[in-house]
Parts: sequence; structure tokens; C-alpha cells
Amino acid sequence: MKQKWAKSHSAYVIGSGPNGLTAAVTLAKAGIAVTVLEAAPIIGGGARSGELTLPGFVHDIGSAVHPMAVASPVLRTFPLHQHGLSWIQPPVPLAHPLDDGSAAVLAGSLEETAWRLESDGSSYRRTMGPLLERWQDLFSDILSPLGFPKHPLLLARFGMLAAWPATWVARVLFSTTPAKALFAGLAAHSVLPLETLISASFGWVLGLTAHAVGWPIPRGGAQLISNALASYFESLGGRIVTGTEVTSLDELQDAELVLCDVTPRQLLKIAGSKLPAGYSRKLQNYRYGAGVFKLDWALDSPIPWRAADCSRAGTVHLGGTLEEIAASERAPSRGTVSDRPLVILTQPSLFDASRAPAGKHTAWAYCHVPNGSRVDMTERIESQVERFAPGFRNTILARSVMAPGDLERYDANLVGGDIGGGVQDLGQMFLRPNAGLYRTPRKGLYLCSSSTPPGGGVHGMCGYNAALAAIKDDS
Repeated sequence: MKQKWAKSHSAYVIGSGPNGLTAAVTLAKAGIAVTVLEAAPIIGGGARSGELTLPGFVHDIGSAVHPMAVASPVLRTFPLHQHGLSWIQPPVPLAHPLDDGSAAVLAGSLEETAWRLESDGSSYRRTMGPLLERWQDLFSDILSPLGFPKHPLLLARFGMLAAWPATWVARVLFSTTPAKALFAGLAAHSVLPLETLISASFGWVLGLTAHAVGWPIPRGGAQLISNALASYFESLGGRIVTGTEVTSLDELQDAELVLCDVTPRQLLKIAGSKLPAGYSRKLQNYRYGAGVFKLDWALDSPIPWRAADCSRAGTVHLGGTLEEIAASERAPSRGTVSDRPLVILTQPSLFDASRAPAGKHTAWAYCHVPNGSRVDMTERIESQVERFAPGFRNTILARSVMAPGDLERYDANLVGGDIGGGVQDLGQMFLRPNAGLYRTPRKGLYLCSSSTPPGGGVHGMCGYNAALAAIKDDS
């Protein structure tokens, strides 16, 4: 008879990002004694907050808006509200301003979005409606590792929409500039050229989340997500040790199980000498994606948007037309930067007064650049904001600048500024980092980061799936 896990057994999770903490919770709920080891002095990985500019201004250092956290099949089952996490829903999930002073709007309601898209509304409603009716079933399949789906016909329907390049989908389904631009901005979250197969999938998933669960922000900042996960984990008997970097598996000789919330590069550093040469080569060949150049601002007043809808939106996409956005997202893959990049911007203090002193505000923004780029995008990003909000620069009290290298120093998982844990194209979306997914050739050693399915985003499913694999292997 195989031995069952017992509290006397020693398990470690390396890394305290949302995936690492979700893995730790899942193991703890299965009766496993777990210790989380975090190199940084503060938990959270890509979900942390801090005063990056001026005292009293709270900025999200990594992720900021979290539809996937609310839609996540696993995080929805955790009592995180009992551990200090509450959500704020901005009146409008997303606004996409255009040069004529108007804005395309992704509303929480499918019907309102369709109405705002005018002549393209019926096409949008006809396409999105059937997915929205069964969004929980769909998400349970697309956030699971590759295998036979529970809802094959529903997943096939989604696949017929998702498999194509975003530019092709936008031009086939929509005829107006606002609808095409709105979809292009959504699809750009793929961090792929929009002419790439499956880039459309990100547009459909993010549009669907807006109608199903909204695009909420955590009250107090992204750090509150990590803190709630940590508090829940500790309530289950788990232990967290910060300021402890693991550089070799030899440091964890008492461990029978180790789950690593790290990318392939860090896994090679930690365990390379104990892995077969063939597997190590696969990790070495893992491809990282475009980087991010990020700005945070302390503002004297709200951003003075020309389009009123932007002042009601938690997230604003600044990129103009489909053609502009496609050019912007094509540039990093060619090793260049765009003079008019798509800027993804959030303005949490409009809806959460805890983020800034009374009467003041914060904003968070980034654009995509080549991996490891050293080009300063500050002027380009701020010019895009000024383009749609004349007078914006006059509101700036202070700014924080984080180039790809700064992001990697902040979190080693952000290799070259890649916030997705690796390219999520057709070759690396489903079999990441390789066909083994969470499992490695070394017994008891698993990967649980966004470099495993379903990839980037604050949803915890990579950690959950890895923990389930570990539990199954021992049962």
C-alpha cells in the first residue's frame, strides 16, 4: 500500500506569487504540511503594492486589474473575503478612446456593449452571447491542462473563434473603427503580434470576463490578494518564510515534495544538476515573450480625459485604431519599439480612496517592448496619454519608471520584463514548458508557475493544477 501524506511529511513551495500560494493552500487542504519560501522580504510576486512615488500613494507594482482572479474556478472557492480581500467594480470595465473625442466601451452588460457598438452590436451579441450563458463551464475547460474537455462542444465553439489572428477576426466580424479597435486592444493582452494564430483568444476571454464577473480592482491594492491567500494558507496550518532565496535543491534535503513557482530559467538554476540533460535542454530552449515598460504616477488631480466614458473606466486602452495597435504589437517581435505604443492604463484611485491622499490620484500604465529592451518609453507613453487627455502632464506630481530590467530585478520570474511567464503562442500555450507540464523527471519536483498551463494572469490555476498533479502522483 502506498503511503499517504501526513503532517509529518515536509513539502515546500518556492515562491509566494498567486500560483505559489494557491498551490500551498491546495496541498494544505489535502493534509500536507507546507512551508512557502519567498526570496523577497514581502510576499506576493507579481501581486504586490507599494509607495513607489510619494508617501501615501499606493501603486500596484505588478498586476492591477483582476478579472481572472474573480473568474478563477479555484480562487472562487477560497473564503478570501474572510481574510481581508474585497473587490471594487468600476462603473465601466474598459474604455478605448479615439481621436475624434469618442470612446469605444466594454461595459459590464453584454446588451449595453452591443448597444454602444451600434451597427456592430448584433455581431458582437451573436458571437459573445452563447459563451456568456455557459461561461463557468467554458472557464473550467480553458483553465485546465490539455486533455479531454468536460464540455467539448462548448470548447469547440470557443475554439472556432479563438484560434484565429486577432486582426482577421476584427475585420471579418466588425465593420466600424470603434469595434475593431476595442477588440484589438483586448487581444493585445496576448503580448503577441495580432497577426498571430490564437491571438484572438485573449480578446474573447477578456471580453467575456467583463460581462461575467467585471474587471474589478482589490480594495487597497493587489497586495491584498496575496495577503488574503497567505492568511488563508496560514489558517490551514501553513508556514511562510520571507527573505529566503533557494539557490539549490540541496538546501531542502528534508523535502519529499517541492513545487516551484518559478520560470524554467530559475528551475535550471535551482535544480539543473539534478535534472536529466534532455529535460534541461528543453528548459533552456523555452521562449520568453516581449517585455513591459511600466510607469506609475502620483497625480494632483484625475486624468482630464476628453471622452467622458474614460473617467468612469477602471482600465483605459490608449492605442487608436486597429491598424495602429497591430503595428504597435508587431514591433517587439521585430526587436523594435513603436513611437505610438498601445498603452494599457488603470486609474484605481478614482474608485478606491485608499490609494492616494485626499484629492490626489494614482495611475498605472505599461506598453510592450522587446524582451530586455533598454529603450526609455516614458515620453512615448505619456504622449499617448496626452493625446487623449490634453493637460495630463500638468497633473503629474511624481513618476516611477520600471524598464524590463527593473521588473526582473523586482521579480526574477519577469525574465526580460515578460509578465506572462513565457510566450503564449500556439507552440507554447498548451504544452508549457514542455509536454511534461507541471511534472519534472525528478520525483517530487514540480513546476507551478505561469510557465505552465493555463499561463499568465492572476488566477492561481497553474498552482492548483500542479498541486493536484502532485497529490495524484502520491495517491
